[in-house]
Amino acid sequence: MPGYANPLTTRYASREMSETFGDERKFRTWRRIWVALAEAERALGVPISGRQIAAMKRAEKKKLNLDRAARYERELRHDVMAHIRAFGDQCPAARGILHLGATSCDVVDNADLLAIRDALELVALRLARAIELLSEFARSQARTPCLGYTHFQPAQPTTLGKRACLWMQDLLLDIAEVEQLHRSMRLRGIKGTTGTGASFLALFGGSKAKVKKLDALVAKKLGFSKTWPVTGQTYPRKFDAMILGALAGIGQSAHKFANDVRILQGLKELEEPFGRKQVGSSAMAYKRNPMRSERATALSRHLLALTSVAQNTAAEQWLERTLDDSAARRIAIPEAFLAADAILILLADIADGLVVNRAVVAARLAAELPFMATEEILMAAVKAGGDRQALHERIRRHSMAAAREVKGKGRPNDLLARIAGDPAFKAVHGRLATLTNAKRFVGLAPEQVRDFLTREVAPALRPYRGKTKRLGGKVRV
Repeated sequence: MPGYANPLTTRYASREMSETFGDERKFRTWRRIWVALAEAERALGVPISGRQIAAMKRAEKKKLNLDRAARYERELRHDVMAHIRAFGDQCPAARGILHLGATSCDVVDNADLLAIRDALELVALRLARAIELLSEFARSQARTPCLGYTHFQPAQPTTLGKRACLWMQDLLLDIAEVEQLHRSMRLRGIKGTTGTGASFLALFGGSKAKVKKLDALVAKKLGFSKTWPVTGQTYPRKFDAMILGALAGIGQSAHKFANDVRILQGLKELEEPFGRKQVGSSAMAYKRNPMRSERATALSRHLLALTSVAQNTAAEQWLERTLDDSAARRIAIPEAFLAADAILILLADIADGLVVNRAVVAARLAAELPFMATEEILMAAVKAGGDRQALHERIRRHSMAAAREVKGKGRPNDLLARIAGDPAFKAVHGRLATLTNAKRFVGLAPEQVRDFLTREVAPALRPYRGKTKRLGGKVRV
């Protein structure tokens, strides 16, 4: 392409999300709103003929004359007026009644809300798919012990399945937030220049009932049961900030998940999918870089940054409206949804192909487990008749010596061998393998996985059963 093209649409996000915010969809929605407005006005007694409505509906289905609209906009410097004229050129019989009584936001804001509603539905489906795939991984790895980390230092063991539940729990919070926002969606409605309905009151000869009925009729035609009860010229820009806040929540969850995968891949415990012909590095042919996870963190960072645009726009609105919201919203809202869409495609792809290097997981745990098992060994030896204080001191000395071997000489952890060779622990020598079995140290992790999948994940996924596998959108590059 000779000019800049947004990578979100050319490389990362799905065709479905891109089309949701594309020009074709937007301008056809504008025409749909103009038809709904004219039909509602006619039903309420405005002298609009059936022939004019029919002409609008025929034109609504025609190929958009975007070139003509662009020419009008260069002259008028007003996008809505440009498209009114372009639409009128395709239905001249209705030109005189197009946009009757309306202001630009009666069209633009309502069209934006229709797009946002559909985009939220797609985001919810993608969240559900990522959770489904992670739940399968968690179920399969519920009892696989692995080294836990706090402060990125070795800590009590957990299981791979339990760790996946931590990732899913964040995503469950996200899907609940998206669903709540979708349920709370309202159309701006048909309210005129400053939201008072004054122009429509004049159109209906002072009938307040008809002004209110018009608002409800258009909303119903566009698939909404509610409109915002009060508005200025726009619907509350705070709602945009809430929407982008929910999308940013997805960015937070994805960033944490992807970073964990990157860390674990660096430790060689876990790996994201790697294509048969995939190249990890142009210079180092042996490399298997976690490029999907790295991309997810990069896109999440961009998504998080977009939140401030919506927050500042909401804070900056003056009185009934100021136009400094327009350019920012044109960029921030579509990009936030496109970024969230791309991120969730990546998450599903990673979750679907996670590779567990069991030998490495077991070896890393085995290298640290002897230190963690000393309390079990000590208690067993004391129960067998040993002196607790004396045995504690012997374990302390053995532990310090083993640590010096590991840290100072790079040798394997030989703590268990030292204990096995110490006569003071003779009573438990035959039980050392049992006392240091990793599964003794994971606590309730396997049970927590089972309970979490049953009580939290399954109910959350129930509304999406059978829907997510039909989703389009794959990692393209």
